[in-house]
Amino acid sequence: MVRATRGVMDGAWFFEIRIVRLGETGHTRLGWTTDKGDLQAPVGYDGHSYGYRDIDGTKIHKALRDKYGEEAYTEGDPPHLIWYKGQRYVYSADGKDEPPKVVPGDEISFFKNGICQGVAFTDLFGGRYYPAASMYTLPNQPNCEVRFNFGPDFEFFPQDFGGRPTPRPMIEVPYHGYDCKIDGPAENGVAEKTS
Repeated sequence: MVRATRGVMDGAWFFEIRIVRLGETGHTRLGWTTDKGDLQAPVGYDGHSYGYRDIDGTKIHKALRDKYGEEAYTEGDPPHLIWYKGQRYVYSADGKDEPPKVVPGDEISFFKNGICQGVAFTDLFGGRYYPAASMYTLPNQPNCEVRFNFGPDFEFFPQDFGGRPTPRPMIEVPYHGYDCKIDGPAENGVAEKTS
């Protein structure tokens, strides 16, 4: 799985993924994952990611597939992924790795060529969610290729969100870097810590 570097915890967010090349044997899963999603597994494999499959357009979570949408997406289609999070999930940073709690009212919907395929998942686990994709093909075949578009210019920005808030493009998610300021080496070549 590949995962974006910026994630969201609340609000309504949107991005596109264009299927550039699948080839004869290629397949994809597109969706959202938390930072706990297994990067060595496909989107939707575990309880920390939610996916949309190209094979038959099914949705997948915890490795369980369910019928979803009217038809599969294919090479050239730009599926759109929307995430609505009604409230921020609050947790205690006390060092305990407790399972996340469900936040009622959250949902993920997938669009294909600007048409909503329906609400795929509701009442998501709390946490920060990142755009994600998985690509597969057989050995000795050209690689699959997808292209993320975080905005602000989209190919097929939907016009109808079913009464929900209009989502913001993922390009607007602020980057939260780390402050690792070091002033430079001391005389012995060891960096000095600044306060």
